[in-house]
Amino acid sequence: MKRKILDGIVIINSNEFRDDRGSFSENFNLKKIRNLIKKRNINFVQDNLSISKKGVFRGMHFQHKYPQAKLVSVLSGEILDIVIDLRESSKTFGDWAAFKISSKNKKQLFIPVGFAHGFLSLANETTVMYKVSEYWHPKDEYTLRFNDEIINLKLPFDPTSISLKDQKGSSFDDVPKFK
Repeated sequence: MKRKILDGIVIINSNEFRDDRGSFSENFNLKKIRNLIKKRNINFVQDNLSISKKGVFRGMHFQHKYPQAKLVSVLSGEILDIVIDLRESSKTFGDWAAFKISSKNKKQLFIPVGFAHGFLSLANETTVMYKVSEYWHPKDEYTLRFNDEIINLKLPFDPTSISLKDQKGSSFDDVPKFK
């Protein structure tokens, strides 16, 4: 599994404070996010929530004319979060990386514009929340096949459930790229 950091991807470690009442953690702070990603004008406009069984694969999605930056968190369970660099001007163009994100490790993943994104649920009842910087435009959504031979993703196990739309996604050569 590739572990390299692709240009622009940021792993964010969150603090959790526990006592006899339970726990507290700050899930989002715009000032901290802007400082970490070195981009002052990020504006998240929509929160998405996904609940999946173990083995469900969702992705690899992106929008081209209305691209989305994403901030991914796992509220319960665990995922293998996967990103593919579609930016032709990037030194990591065509590369992919995968990150384990869970409710236990409290990591978040910032994904800038120009990446296809998806995840494999590693536990039952996994709840993923992600913020996006652009509204969903169904006519501008593209899907890159997770099993495309050019990308050659390495997953810890074969997905047990994947939507028909995601199965019929396009190959790396056929999806639009970012300049």
